[in-house]
Amino acid sequence: MSMFKPSINTTTKYLDQCISKLKSRLLNLCFSFCRRTMALLLSYKPQTVVFMILMVSCTASTASFSPQPCKPTFSQKSLPLYEKDIELLQFPVNLEFLEAEFFLWGALGHGLDVVEPELPKGGPPPIGAQKANLDLLTKNIITEFAYQEVGHLRALRDTVGLFPRPQLDLRAENFAKLFDEAFGYKLDPPFNPYSNSLNYMLASYVIPYVGLVGYVGTNPLLQGYRAKRLLAGLLGVESGQDAVIRMYLYERAKEVVYPYNQTVAEFTIRISKLRNKLGKDGIKDEGIFVPLKLGAEGRTSSNVLSANSYSISYERGPEEILRIVYGTGNEHVPGGFYPKGGNGKIAREFLKKY
Repeated sequence: MSMFKPSINTTTKYLDQCISKLKSRLLNLCFSFCRRTMALLLSYKPQTVVFMILMVSCTASTASFSPQPCKPTFSQKSLPLYEKDIELLQFPVNLEFLEAEFFLWGALGHGLDVVEPELPKGGPPPIGAQKANLDLLTKNIITEFAYQEVGHLRALRDTVGLFPRPQLDLRAENFAKLFDEAFGYKLDPPFNPYSNSLNYMLASYVIPYVGLVGYVGTNPLLQGYRAKRLLAGLLGVESGQDAVIRMYLYERAKEVVYPYNQTVAEFTIRISKLRNKLGKDGIKDEGIFVPLKLGAEGRTSSNVLSANSYSISYERGPEEILRIVYGTGNEHVPGGFYPKGGNGKIAREFLKKY
């Protein structure tokens, strides 16, 4: 039994007939649609018809000429990271190490060597760090801060690289010395940041704000878009941490810190004045209460957030920050939290003159 095999000409004619019938049906559908549309439009008022035509025209124009979505907002000629950006962003690694170790030890009783042992890059463990006697609320806050600082170090490592953790002094005696200097006399008994939640939060008041104003000072010096994005993200969280600490203390402003017969508010004022003194560049630090003229728009003495006359964050440069965290008032003379000085090109350059 032979199979029928259509010729190419037969197949072509068949396809032409199908296409012709399809065109005819489509035309009939189009004419039918147009008649119904015209009948519908004629049932409306003339103003409505004109409005509908204009809307369709605008929509078509927008669809035709709209720019492509999700284009990058940075200049196509800019670089993600410049060499100077690396130096500037590596400097605050010193502060991130300090915060990470203080918060991790205070909340968990161990530091980076347990949580993320590769981050310290072989740097020496902190001196005198210990677990604090914290209530549940404070422990939860500090635990979150601690892990945030670990994230900051990872972000900096992945963007600009890390140097070995500097030697940090987190002994209770070191904090006691700082608070003695703030009050101008020896507190009795010596201030111990690890003894209770309030003391620990007062000690925490000392640290994140320095990093915050440092990031603000670094911001206009950065060039690369990746560097700027990283700094903005770090600054946002550091600002949040400082705000939480200040609000915690503000809610307890009139509470007397036992056994020193000084209020929480007075402790913050004294610490801020000491940092201004060490920084040697005017008022860039304020306690949770200020004279009315220094409050927001000169209309409030409460000072939950520290800011200048425009309610904009203060800024500090590397030399000011080193004067404060060294506790010496001299960026060339190490001490305080960094008995051997900070690491990284900027900090080591200052130490060369020591």
